[in-house]
Amino acid sequence: MDFRFDTRTAELHERLTDFMEEEVYPAEHVFERQLQELDDPWARPPVIEGLKRSARDRGLWNLFLPDKVSAELDPGAGGRGGSRDGAGLTNLQYAPLAEITGHSPHLAPEALNCAAPDTGNMEVLAQFGSPEQQDRWLKPLLEGQIRSAFCMTEPDVASSDATNISTSIVRDGDGYVINGRKWWSSGAMNPNCALFIVMGKSDPAAERHRQQSMICVPRDTPGITVRRGMHVFGYTDGAHGGHAEIVFEDVRVPLDSLIAEEGSGFAIAQARLGPGRIHHCMRLIGMAERALELLCGRVSQRVAFGRPLAEQGVIQEWIAESRVRIEQARLLVLKTAWLMDEVGNKGAHTEIQAIKIAVPAMAEWVIDKAIQGYGAAGVSQDTPLAALWSQARTLRLADGPDEVHKASLARRELRKYS
Repeated sequence: MDFRFDTRTAELHERLTDFMEEEVYPAEHVFERQLQELDDPWARPPVIEGLKRSARDRGLWNLFLPDKVSAELDPGAGGRGGSRDGAGLTNLQYAPLAEITGHSPHLAPEALNCAAPDTGNMEVLAQFGSPEQQDRWLKPLLEGQIRSAFCMTEPDVASSDATNISTSIVRDGDGYVINGRKWWSSGAMNPNCALFIVMGKSDPAAERHRQQSMICVPRDTPGITVRRGMHVFGYTDGAHGGHAEIVFEDVRVPLDSLIAEEGSGFAIAQARLGPGRIHHCMRLIGMAERALELLCGRVSQRVAFGRPLAEQGVIQEWIAESRVRIEQARLLVLKTAWLMDEVGNKGAHTEIQAIKIAVPAMAEWVIDKAIQGYGAAGVSQDTPLAALWSQARTLRLADGPDEVHKASLARRELRKYS
């Protein structure tokens, strides 16, 4: 395994670093001010559109798309890495770039059209969608013209076991009828959301992992009621399009709305969540780095009990431990990215679970120490630390809770001795 940057990664890394320094970090205060001025708490401040135009002009657009997918969508993609449909990077090439965006997770990923849940939805449509679905939904998503939502989790079942999903998708004549209730449907509160990708049961009598299907549902289809937006530790989490509780009552869509075939929903979900998990972990490394940077700057300037905080032994221990934990996590993420490129997502399943367990916990710990170093300012709106902490803590639940991944990883390990 060689984790040195190749020429393409180095060039994009430099270009993205410049973009962050010149435009993203200065826009953070503008973003917060504009957010306070909006009537809709889930609306995106105007500064975002300017960042998106600039990112595209700089060739920093759709960087998340794997090489194979990018080539299939647009054989002419490549060049400066800013084609309509993406740069066509490997997971290993994308990892350090996603890490940089994690320094400003509420702005940078969306500016590059690399924000969840759209990235996962685009990958689903690219891998499993029909040509008609790709033309109607994937192309405008790749262009950044619309946003989308992913509707899997439900309030009435333990959704950590995806086979529990109870929303029904029933074939009826020339269409499907959908009934059920979802929540934490990421992306659904964004005013530009045009597409819901819904997972539900199409055949309750089938084998356990063949009961589910996924289907494309236009946001404006009759029978859809968005009951409320969900708050995350008090935040709207608009960077991910907000999370909604949604009721589907006799929602009818045409037969060609089904993604792939009936019964393939669970497999599609697993294919979607693998890349999503590593993308989150890549950004979490950047979030931890931002927190450590803020901590070091703060304690170097503050004096307590007659000497700088940076000279206090406990704080030096935090800083040293933070550096060790970040480096360990980064190496595991890079190994996972390399394996996904070499043997595919299934072959890297163990490592994907390992990073999903380790990296959010690492970032949460590092950010917590930065908050402690800042004192009261660390939990205020004057630093990004509180928002960073809420994202890291949430990711110990999102895309599968720690306990599910640990149990699965333990079973996999125990098989070696059975």
